Amino acid sequence: MLKQGLAALAIVLLGSFSNESLAQIDARQALDGLLADVSTLAADVEQLIVESDGGVLEESQIRMYLKKPDGFYWETLSPFPELVVTNGELLWNYQPDLEQVVVEDWNAQESELAAQLLSGNTESLAEEYRISSAGRQGDIIEFDLTPFAADSVYQVIRISFVEDKLDMIHLRNKNGEQTVWRFTDLEKNTDLADSLFEFEAPEGIEVIENNYFN
Repeated sequence: MLKQGLAALAIVLLGSFSNESLAQIDARQALDGLLADVSTLAADVEQLIVESDGGVLEESQIRMYLKKPDGFYWETLSPFPELVVTNGELLWNYQPDLEQVVVEDWNAQESELAAQLLSGNTESLAEEYRISSAGRQGDIIEFDLTPFAADSVYQVIRISFVEDKLDMIHLRNKNGEQTVWRFTDLEKNTDLADSLFEFEAPEGIEVIENNYFN
């Protein structure tokens, strides 16, 4: 469920802005201004997956850490423990219930959506999405990302801030299913050790190495 919710986006630099409208450039620059000064991020995340009929399919509690340029840590604490962590070279997917960890090469073009959205690389997002302002109500600022690709699973992604702090990311799928990430206890630009983005398998855990060098 985690990897389905964290879909891939491109992370290549844009050569020009010829495909962007002036409104999109303004919205992208506004979003960039909210993300650009973030070097590290730590937060508790409540994930809610809602079916097309409005029923709650799953509610998860997650701990997240991000350290630019490539450090990302996304640990589902409940109800089904799972960890996805990368140092920018390798990606570990640890599933304690299965007593296994899968090790893969880090592929920036197939990285986790949360990492992509929070990386601050709005130029690459503008290559895949039309970025528009969804308006402002008091201290709440919202942006909509609408995929250009007709075969995208997403109808729209909404990113919400309260003043300059990330509050929520809302993923609306074309099939009617929705995923909501709400961020609380957010800490910005604190010192995060590089070792946080490494993983050493506990004793007795099966290691499945799918990376190139193995």
